Amino acid sequence: MEDPTQAPMPEGGWSTKIVELSDARVYPPEISHLRQPAGVAHSNGDYCPEGALWRGWHPITTEPETPTPTAKLSGRWLWGGVMWVHFGHFLAESTSRLWALDHINGPIDGILFIPKRPKLGEKVQGFQQRFIELMGCDLPIKVVAEPTQVEELIVPGQGFGLGRLSAGTEPFRNAIHHRFGHDIAPDGPEKIYLSRSALQLGKGSVLGELQLERHLREHGYEIFHPQKHSMDTQIARYKAAKQVIAVDGSALHMFAMVGRPDQQVGMIHRRSSKVAEGLERHLASFMGRDPDVFSCLDAEWAPKAKATSSRKSFGELNLKDLSKGLIEKGFIDGDRLWPEMTLEERNMLFQAKGLTGENAYVKVGAEDVERERIREMRRVRRARRAAEADQKD
Repeated sequence: MEDPTQAPMPEGGWSTKIVELSDARVYPPEISHLRQPAGVAHSNGDYCPEGALWRGWHPITTEPETPTPTAKLSGRWLWGGVMWVHFGHFLAESTSRLWALDHINGPIDGILFIPKRPKLGEKVQGFQQRFIELMGCDLPIKVVAEPTQVEELIVPGQGFGLGRLSAGTEPFRNAIHHRFGHDIAPDGPEKIYLSRSALQLGKGSVLGELQLERHLREHGYEIFHPQKHSMDTQIARYKAAKQVIAVDGSALHMFAMVGRPDQQVGMIHRRSSKVAEGLERHLASFMGRDPDVFSCLDAEWAPKAKATSSRKSFGELNLKDLSKGLIEKGFIDGDRLWPEMTLEERNMLFQAKGLTGENAYVKVGAEDVERERIREMRRVRRARRAAEADQKD
């Protein structure tokens, strides 16, 4: 865990250490791919692996060529890493070094990033700036778009991310818990549903979400569209809620930042990929309580051009199975199960969502859904065995 050429771990190691460089070299990406040559080098051009962004077991920023920088930046700066515009990836990967705000001796001049997409250059989005402010930090953010020599650069290990690191290191969790949104008071109803129904087609969701929302309203839930509200309002709502239901997605990353063990979270799977496992880990680790997870898909639909499970997928909800699970876990009262979608209703949803014609969606292979069902069964068995072992102790 101490070797920075190996994946950062939530248990500690280099992910909780800080290195300081003089006359560091910072290299933004030149290509817009998932994996990009980019990052930090020492003054002599030797690569600084502590500055890399890892996802799971692999770095997605790799050692770049290190020509002489074309720009200079004076002062003492905190390395922020890769600046994502995608909200969920920003939360999971662009915030991962902010834990160091509690561990830096002496003043610094700002937080330094490189863009994920080269075409965005030095632009800083409003929500990115606001997140830093909500961390109790009024330092400027700078994104460098050309190779830059930095007088002093503080490089913290990556304390958060996707994969195993979604649990966060202890220093990262501590920083979030006592800094993020600290001054925002709870404000809102006790029951909320975090909706994806107003998002663009390419964001993915579930078929039957409007029906789900109608049923939840009848049980006293407010339908909340996070993207329509400021970050401050989102935090206030999340702090106030006692029960939260959501389809897996970026909103739950945000909720986890302020979640508590006295809150009950129900997460509905919208796809058969393993992405939701990271969300479960994030929620459990930061809240101190496991979310209740509902896998109630009859099928999964994806763009015809790439018929595999992805962020663009639409899961076809089995509302009857979902209502049964919500009743068992105490999210809704009564014993009346919701009716399943008819074929006619599904076809109407396809038309309404624009999933036909040139934008046609097709069913993801049945074997993918079956594999996910088997994984869920195994997860339940593991949880049951763990609970039985705790009782014996």
